[in-house]
Amino acid sequence: MHRGREKSTAALLGDGKSATLPTTDKAATSAAAVSLFQTTASLENWDAQTRQLQDAVTNVEKHFGELCQIFAAYVRKTARLRDKADLLVNEINVYASTETPKLKQGLKTFADEFSKLQDYRQAEVERLEAKVVEPLKAYGTIVKMKRDDLKATLTARNREAKQLTQLERTRQRNPSDRHVIVSFEFGSLKKYFAETELQRATMDAARTTRHLEETIDSFEKQKIKDIKTIFSEFITIEMLFHGKALEVYTAAYQNIQKIDEEEDLEVFRNSLYPPDYSSRLDIVRANSKSPLQRSLSAKCVSGTGQVS
Repeated sequence: MHRGREKSTAALLGDGKSATLPTTDKAATSAAAVSLFQTTASLENWDAQTRQLQDAVTNVEKHFGELCQIFAAYVRKTARLRDKADLLVNEINVYASTETPKLKQGLKTFADEFSKLQDYRQAEVERLEAKVVEPLKAYGTIVKMKRDDLKATLTARNREAKQLTQLERTRQRNPSDRHVIVSFEFGSLKKYFAETELQRATMDAARTTRHLEETIDSFEKQKIKDIKTIFSEFITIEMLFHGKALEVYTAAYQNIQKIDEEEDLEVFRNSLYPPDYSSRLDIVRANSKSPLQRSLSAKCVSGTGQVS
C-alpha cells in the first residue's frame, strides 16, 4: 500500500521530490485565477484606450484635413482677388490718362492707394500660408506617428492576449495537472514556460499602455493648443489686413471727394471751342443785327460820346 503510494508519487515527480501540499496548491491555483482575471480586465481596458486613441486620431485626420483644404482654397481665392485688383489698378491708370486734370489726379491717387492695398493683401496671403495652412498640413505627419504608436500598442496587446489564451487552454486541457500552470517545489520555485511568457507579455503591454496613456494625453493637449494658435493667427492676420484696408480706403475716398467737378467741367467746355471762339462769336452776332438795330446801336454810341 505504502509502496504503491510512493511509486505513484515518484512517477508524478520524476525525481523523487515530494509534491507541494494541497493547501499550497489551492492557493497557487487561486492566485493564478486572480491573475487571469486581472489580465483579462486589463486587456479590456487597453482595448478601450486603443479605440479611444483611434477615434481621436481618425477624427483629427478627417476634420483637420478638411480645414486644411478649405483654408488653402481661401488663400488661393485671396491671391486671385489680389491679381484681379492689380488688373483694375492698371485699367484705372490707363483711363485716368485720358481725363481732365482734376479727375485724372483723383483717379491716379485712388489707383496708388488701391495698389498699396494689394501689397497688404500679398502679405496676408503669405502669412495665412505660413501660419494657418502649413501647421494644418503638419498634422498629416503627426497622425502617422500616432498610428505607429497604436500599432506598437496593438502588437503588445495581441502578444499578451495570445499568451493568455495559451495558458487558459493548457489549464482546461489538464485540469488535474496543477504542476502545468502553478508552482511546484523542486528545491526552489520554478515557473512554467507559459506563465513566464505571459508575465513578460503583461509587463510589455503594461509599459506600452503607460506610453499609450501619455500619448493620448499629449495628443489631446497639443491638438487643443494648436487649434487655439492656428485660429488666433488667422484672426490676427485678417484683423491686420482689414485694419490697413480701412486706412487705405479712407485715404482713397478722401482723394476721390477732392475732385473739383466745376473746374473739370470748365476745362471740358473750353476744350470744345477754339481759343478765338469768343471774338468770332461777337462778329457773327454783329452781322446778324437788322438795320434798325445797327442804327440804334450807332446812336447809343454817339450819345455816349456827347455826354462824355
